[in-house]
Amino acid sequence: MAPTSNSHSPDNSSSSGSTTQPAVSDKVASDRELLRQAQAEGKTLGAYVKLSGPGWLQSAITLGGGSLAGSLFLGVLGGTSMLWLQLVAIILGVVMLSAISYVTLSTGRRPFEAIKTEINPALAWGWLIATVMANMIFCMPQFSLCYDALDKNLTTLGGGTGLGGSLAVKWGVTAALFVAAGFIVLLNTKQGKAAKFFDIFLKALIGMVVICFFGVAILLFAKGQVSLGAVLSGMIPDFSQFIAPAGDLRDMVAGLPEESQSYWTSRLMGTQRSVMIAAIATAVGINMTFLLPYSMLARGWDKPFRGLARFDLSTGMAIPFVLVTTCVVIAASSSFHNRIDDQLASTNVAEMLESPTFADVKKGLIARVDAKLGDAAESTSEEAKLEMIAALPEDEKRLASALVKRNAFQLSQTLAPLLGGDLAKAVFGLGVFGMGFSTIIILMLINGYAFREMFGKPDSDLLFKVGVLVAGGSGASWVWLWTDDATRFWLAIFASTFAAMLLPIAYITFFLMMNSKRILGDERPTGFSRIAWNVLMGLAVLGATAAAATAMYDKAIDPNNKAAFPTVITILVVYSIAVIAGFVMRGKKAGTESA
Repeated sequence: MAPTSNSHSPDNSSSSGSTTQPAVSDKVASDRELLRQAQAEGKTLGAYVKLSGPGWLQSAITLGGGSLAGSLFLGVLGGTSMLWLQLVAIILGVVMLSAISYVTLSTGRRPFEAIKTEINPALAWGWLIATVMANMIFCMPQFSLCYDALDKNLTTLGGGTGLGGSLAVKWGVTAALFVAAGFIVLLNTKQGKAAKFFDIFLKALIGMVVICFFGVAILLFAKGQVSLGAVLSGMIPDFSQFIAPAGDLRDMVAGLPEESQSYWTSRLMGTQRSVMIAAIATAVGINMTFLLPYSMLARGWDKPFRGLARFDLSTGMAIPFVLVTTCVVIAASSSFHNRIDDQLASTNVAEMLESPTFADVKKGLIARVDAKLGDAAESTSEEAKLEMIAALPEDEKRLASALVKRNAFQLSQTLAPLLGGDLAKAVFGLGVFGMGFSTIIILMLINGYAFREMFGKPDSDLLFKVGVLVAGGSGASWVWLWTDDATRFWLAIFASTFAAMLLPIAYITFFLMMNSKRILGDERPTGFSRIAWNVLMGLAVLGATAAAATAMYDKAIDPNNKAAFPTVITILVVYSIAVIAGFVMRGKKAGTESA
């Protein structure tokens, strides 16, 4: 897609955006020569595979707890009918990341410096601050995910939630994860064998995650639990799922009386839209847009590496993401979509209460009974409500079960008869641990790059290490902060609202950069290539904007916390004013320069 040009490659050694260090110049020259020779011989595949790296970094962060949770819930709600969603999301994400790599490698400039100088300082600082916030806050659930994988699937740590020894276990395991991740990140700052080991370790970690979940999906196919036709059908986009229930639940709701249809459609769609938006948002996050250009510049990549960058994103990020999320959706669909145990389906109260899932679904079924009772709900005893719940049609109980959030550990338990109990626990434990640990590594790495930019010292090893330690230390505090519901809610509000709002703005910023003659000069795409870039980037911008608007709206109207609305609106208004002021200042500066 990239246009050809006769202009010379930018000289990174003298560029104001350089992050290339003299120590890597020989390695960069060797890699560049390898690429040129491969291109001359028409045998680029081997060279691309050998030199790939930044795409795998992207894969390590996108395959985190958010993608896992989103894929699980998509499978629960829509079965295999919603497989298309993450496929479309990652394709649009690759398009925008390819644009970011094209601008960076064509100019050799650091994106933060280029955006601040040429576009809008508010956009640049907002992008940087949102990235740092996301790194620090969303590192916490990755530590929690790793701990749970170790405690529930791979071994028994006995951390629990109590005090004394159990709490000491949590802190001890967390400290070990912090040190291990920090050591691996710092290997990336070295050259030669250390950096090579970092690449190999990360690729092996991603490979392990893919193999674990892919193996489960293959067994499901082999045992006849999932049909290939249903999977292929689910790859076809169905935008009606934004306004109507998905999968088997759609026909189930349609078969209910009108009053029940209205109730369950409202309940399902509020959750379904949120899950769909979350799945789109976790495919490419704000900090991923920061990681890609800086990881490429750190390796000394420039214009000759543009084709490698696109190959790297497609194979290192997109393919593992699609494989893993597809397999998780398939496994969740087989285990949870339109599924209910015999005890919960029973009309006998005593038998219903013995259901292993009743505790999870009880709140939703009580709400359903209260809606039927209306004003009489407050005066009705719990015993009477339980009788009414038992008498509900089985389809309504199935719909209530679909709204219960599941996790990977529950999924491994349901697949134990298929895989064997120990194998199911081990496979899912390794897969989940790999997702969490690789994400911790990359969040720490991104924060190192961000701290350098924050203080205007792009080659500072000290600032890089400080940024790494800040992100890791923040994530390690999950034992104290992330286990408190109120604290976790507000941390997520600030980070996800700002990050969600900034993602489309970041996309728009790179859209402007791809069309800027002032930034790209002769490297700006022309003709059909420019049309193709703009159409694809436009779709990515629209998707990110829709995801951001929905995410912010859902948080603003959260019934559990009325203070969320003014918080979200304040962030939106204050930052919007800053962006407008930034464009005004940029316009005045441009006018002064032209005069």
